[in-house]
Order: sequence, then structure tokens, then C-alpha cells
Amino acid sequence: MATLSDGETFEMKGSGKKPYVLRNIGGTLDCSCPAWRNQSHPIDVRTCKHLVKHLGIDVELGRVGYDAMPTAAKKKLDKKGGKPKGPSSKKTKKEPEPKEVPALLLAHSWDSDQDVTGWWISEKLDGVRAYWDGKRFVSRLGNVYHAPDYFTEGFPDYPLDGELWIGRGQFQETVSVVRRKNGGENWKRVRYRVFDAPSQEGAFEDRHASLIKVDAMAPYVRRVEQVLCEGVDHLRKELGRVEAEGGEGLMLREPGSLYVDGRSTTLLKVKSFFDAEATVIGYTKGRGRHKGRCGALEVRAADGTVFKVGTGLSDKQRETPPEIGAVVSFRYQELTKDGVPRFPSFIGVRHDVEVK
Repeated sequence: MATLSDGETFEMKGSGKKPYVLRNIGGTLDCSCPAWRNQSHPIDVRTCKHLVKHLGIDVELGRVGYDAMPTAAKKKLDKKGGKPKGPSSKKTKKEPEPKEVPALLLAHSWDSDQDVTGWWISEKLDGVRAYWDGKRFVSRLGNVYHAPDYFTEGFPDYPLDGELWIGRGQFQETVSVVRRKNGGENWKRVRYRVFDAPSQEGAFEDRHASLIKVDAMAPYVRRVEQVLCEGVDHLRKELGRVEAEGGEGLMLREPGSLYVDGRSTTLLKVKSFFDAEATVIGYTKGRGRHKGRCGALEVRAADGTVFKVGTGLSDKQRETPPEIGAVVSFRYQELTKDGVPRFPSFIGVRHDVEVK
């Protein structure tokens, strides 16, 4: 019987010239066909006729349940004796949980002129921002991340602010785990790196000190280390060290600052490159070794500027690029006189922000 191991892909001829690509990404199976992309089911309980054909009807029935099966597969199953047993589709069609958008402290960018001596420096983690509300993880847009019980065992019953993080340069891997309704054992690779306790009173130093006890509460929680900035030279040295080790940049926190809702000049991000988000509106064809694949993403920024993002895409991402309408994150060096990002490089698909 055919299988798809973690990280494996398989091409299957469809009705068009370009074959559809079946993938196993961290235990989640997907297909590049429109039927798979346009389903309302969670991504870990979707299937399509191509997956059914490759893996077998019984395998897919056991994995996603009867109601998620393609119409042709349902007819075959019905002929065998009616609606078979499988994972309950009712679980995937219950009313969505009401969204409660958390009041998060957001950062401005350091302008390189401001004296930040005496501020607190920490590494800017390239993970998924997650607000622990005392019971569950919530994204910036109010979407719930369904962490397993073993992961959250021992977590406090009061709010924490941090990042779900696997490691440097593994943003997409982190996203692929935390967005599933059933991430299972894959969550063991994740750590919740906490940098603040929003509900705790007092200055930042007091709130950060309170996180010491959080470290001891649960095995998957670790607070983010903070060091005092000794001046601009020290800041740039730390930035160079972190970026050389594959990190994204630094965060600066003003001493004595309070936790407030929205963007604040008491929290600054420091990076050698700028980063932003844009919406995918199309693709350009690849050339040379990328012939037959995506050459670049055509994207639209929040101000309406249209440009292309061609670097930073892996071969797998060129085979099955982010779908039209997806929000992607990219980094760039500067803006041209026309306001176009110079040397944009793809970082990953974002599900926790909107392009406004």
C-alpha cells in the first residue's frame, strides 16, 4: 500500500498539463489541487480524490472520516453497506469558537539615533506570537492554537505573552505544527518562550521577575533572557552575534515600562533588514532550473504597491507556492524612490496577521 512519509512528496497527473503534488508536511497531508485547498475542514482532516487514489479509500476514511471524503469515494463506500464508521465529522463542523482578540503590546522599529543605554535587550524570535489567556493559546487575530494537554500541563491560570518557537530559521515548521487541530507528538518540538506577564502589575522588571516561577511550572515553558544594553556599540555587537547565529534580530524594552495595548515606543525591534507582509495575487513562471515551477510570487502590499518576491522560496515552495490570497511575510533592504521594497526575500506564510 502506498504511503507518504514525513517530508515526502508525490506527483499525480490531473486534468491539466501540470501534475498535482501530494505532500506530507510534519504529519499533515495535503494536495495542490483546488478541491483540497477550497475545503472548509481543518487542514489535518482534509482529503481529495488524488489522496484517496494514492493512499487507498480505507486509509483516508480512517484518517479524515466519511463526511470529508470526495463524493465519488462516498458512493463507493455507500455501496459497501452504508455510511461507515470513522472519525466523527461532527467534530470538524461544530460552531466556531468565538474570537477574542487579545490586547497585545506591539513594537516600533528602532530609528538608530535613539539612545537606548540601560534598556533591556532580548533576541527577537522568529516564531508564532501566542497569548496564553490562562486556558489556551490565542493568536493576534483571536484564532486558537490547539496545543495538546501534555504541552499545557502546569501552565499558570493567568495570561502570558510569548512565542511558540521551534528554533532559529524554523518559522514555517512552527506554523505547520501549531495550526493543526491535532498536532500530537509534533508539539514536543515546540517551546513557549515567554517575554511578559500582561496581567501582573508593576514595571517590566517586576513582571519579568515573576516569570522565574513560570519556568518551573511546566517543561515546555521558558522565559526569554534579558540583558542590559550598555550602549549603541553593545547593541550592534549583540545584533551581529544573533544574526550570525541565524537569529532574526533583537527586541528592546524600556526600563520601568508598563504593559499597554497597541504599539508603544517602550518596545522597539532592531534588525539589519526590514520586514513586512503582502498578499499573493499571482505568480511568474520559473526559468532555468526552475522551469515548470513558480519563479516568483506577485504580491500586493498594504499601500497597493505591486511587486515580485522571487528569492527565499525553497524548491518545494516553488512546486506548491502559497495560494492566491495568502498573506506572506518578506524581508527587504530598503524602499526605492517609488516605494517598492528593494531585494525582497520570502520568509513564510502568515496566518496571524492581516494586510491593511
